[in-house]
Amino acid sequence: MTFSTDEAVTAVAAPAPAGLHFTPFPPTKGAARDCKKLAAMHVDRAAPGSIVGGSLFETMKASSPRRAADAEHGDWMEKHPSALTRFEAALGAAKGKQIVMFLDYDGTLSPIVEDPDRAVMSEEMRDAVRRVAEHFPTAIVSGRCRDKVFNFVKLTELYYAGSHGMDIEGPAKQSNKHAQANAEEAVHYQAGSEFLPVIEEVYRTLTARMEAIAGARVEHNKYCLSVHFRCVAEEEWNAVEEEVRSVLKEYPDDVLKLTHGRKVLEIRPSIKWDKGKALEFLLESLGYAGRSDVFPIYIGDDRTDEDAFKVLRGMGQGIGILVSKFPKETAASYSLRDPVEVKEFLGKMVEPNGDGPVKAA
Repeated sequence: MTFSTDEAVTAVAAPAPAGLHFTPFPPTKGAARDCKKLAAMHVDRAAPGSIVGGSLFETMKASSPRRAADAEHGDWMEKHPSALTRFEAALGAAKGKQIVMFLDYDGTLSPIVEDPDRAVMSEEMRDAVRRVAEHFPTAIVSGRCRDKVFNFVKLTELYYAGSHGMDIEGPAKQSNKHAQANAEEAVHYQAGSEFLPVIEEVYRTLTARMEAIAGARVEHNKYCLSVHFRCVAEEEWNAVEEEVRSVLKEYPDDVLKLTHGRKVLEIRPSIKWDKGKALEFLLESLGYAGRSDVFPIYIGDDRTDEDAFKVLRGMGQGIGILVSKFPKETAASYSLRDPVEVKEFLGKMVEPNGDGPVKAA
């Protein structure tokens, strides 16, 4: 895969180890923390019967986890078995190959929480990721702003792909022992910089609009915006959609697009870039593109991670692992139930067992 200059791929000289400049994002002042209280405060804007299909509202509801019958869950697990219980089968094809790890953050390394500013990973998880990164190139791929993700993870030896892969930066050259000899420069990529002014404009407008909906929150992720409705009463979800659409109708479809994840609406530039493209870019930047001796592993829990799962399916290499307790349509090959199992899986990958199925190439 080749990235041309018109895709705004920029290679820059490798900075010093301290050259990764990330700034803290403190919790929003005065922000309410209790979703139940926020839901109780909502204004009754929706008339009885106004919640109907035919809009994004039903899709928003569908993005919430649902419980499945035992038989249905069993059928799903046969198609997407646990990467823990089937560890050797899942990683059997990785023998003798270079593993490259890709990890989502929210819902994968940290639990989903009511307040996105408090999605803190445990020290045990941080240690697990650190040990994996000692053996394999490791990247965090998140819809969050890159700086925010780094401030949660705090590991300088990783690659960080924020804003759904539109903002990528790798570790300094001297700390990047996994890069191939031809990857002499630090990884640096920013897609859609020309959209930053319009993203800022929409952020200001939407923030003002959402003040009327208790629990709604707009998160600025630099190259995209996240409208969280986890703390919004269900009868107000339709109002959230209407406000978002009323703002976006002022912009052409080739400027901004609307997608959704787990109780969040995502506003992104209308460019052909997603987590799957970020995975491909990072493999090429590391010098692993087009090689048959590479085994990428992508672990994620969100709808946006499906783009990466599909890329792996298309490559016919590596595996995708969906983090979910409930059956979901997915292109992933395996599953894990929650971040606890993710931590256990990462731990098994670096167990000091010379006969184990996973070794650093």
